[in-house]
Amino acid sequence: MFVDHVKVYVRGGDGGDGMVAFRREKFVPNGGPAGGDGARGGNVVFEVEEGLRTLMDFRYKRIFKADRGEHGMSKGMHGRRADDLIVKVPPGTVVINAETKTVIADLVEHGQQAIIAKAGRGGRGNSRFATPSNPAPELAEKGEPGEELDVILELKVLADVGLVGFPSVGKSTLLSVVSAAKPKIGSYHFTTIVPNLGMVETDDHRSFAMADLPGLIEGAHQGVGLGMQFLRHIERTRVIVHVIDMSGMEGRDPYEDYLVINEELKQYNLRLTERPQIVVANKMDMPGAEENLQEFLKKVGDDVKVFPVSAVSRQGLKPVLFEIADLLEVTPEFSLSHVEEEESDATVLYKHTKQSDGYMVTRDDDGSFILSGDSIERLFKMTDFSREDGIRRFARQLRAMGVDEALRERGATNGDTVRLLEFEFDFVD
Repeated sequence: MFVDHVKVYVRGGDGGDGMVAFRREKFVPNGGPAGGDGARGGNVVFEVEEGLRTLMDFRYKRIFKADRGEHGMSKGMHGRRADDLIVKVPPGTVVINAETKTVIADLVEHGQQAIIAKAGRGGRGNSRFATPSNPAPELAEKGEPGEELDVILELKVLADVGLVGFPSVGKSTLLSVVSAAKPKIGSYHFTTIVPNLGMVETDDHRSFAMADLPGLIEGAHQGVGLGMQFLRHIERTRVIVHVIDMSGMEGRDPYEDYLVINEELKQYNLRLTERPQIVVANKMDMPGAEENLQEFLKKVGDDVKVFPVSAVSRQGLKPVLFEIADLLEVTPEFSLSHVEEEESDATVLYKHTKQSDGYMVTRDDDGSFILSGDSIERLFKMTDFSREDGIRRFARQLRAMGVDEALRERGATNGDTVRLLEFEFDFVD
């Protein structure tokens, strides 16, 4: 089964906890703090594997969590860093943040890597918090939580040439006779529901990858038929081969087909119209095809290259392959304009607060105050509340961030309940 669109959950490894420990050596009175730092967790890294052609594996495993770092140890020893979790993906995979819809990575070359979920750093041990006024602190940090998010993986077939056209115009037949690919061929619409890829070699030993893409119909750029599934894969092709049923046996006008398909390409992505395109007039062995071809040539003019062929009888295919190979030699790769737009259209998660604050204060229906935000939640998760020093340090950090003042401005008084994640505190003025 060909799978080209999946949603998965990824989480970077948490950092290891720092340790509270003290030196216990013979003949060393009043040994100082000796708690080591926790180690960094593992990143979740996506890596391109050339042998993969589908996202099928992600249908069975949709959760990817990297290991956490090792905790700090006594005698000032740090923990061991966790290995990165390497996830193999096929070339042509685009990774998109499911919440913000921004593109995280566009993976095309074998061995190319991208960090999708970053690991948390390790917590510091108590030896890091020693000061002249507090030479023996009972204070250590917990490890920072790893980044977690849902991502959408989209596979866009890496083909040099894409065959486009209405259903049943002979795209699959054409691919089957010029390559070793074995696409499904049938006398009904949408026989091809997934892209088929084949390697084509010309008589002068030039080769290229050709994709037979699902049939396109009017309205495809809005999702009609197999539209969006089809158009996703045409973006990476460098040359478009427009296959037209010149016999008109489906009851359609070949010239109208030509206009409709090109309009769909234009509506989906204006950059698609920049790609060189050749027209293959297929089914020339059918009655009426020659007359239709002459009429078609009058309407399109001399600027459009038209190659009359019969894929079934293999007539006229060599000139088409030579023309494609010539175009590929002079056609550069095209950047994906809509991907660039998405990357530049960055969004902020907490839209109603100052970005520098790192927190947001809201009021619940029961009258309690709710604290939220990446920065304050990270501080909370890295605090060891089992020790008095840790609690005092967390209170100082909140005060330094301006949380106390913000709560007073929202009307908090002595004894009011303040909630952060699933924990509750009493506000003390």
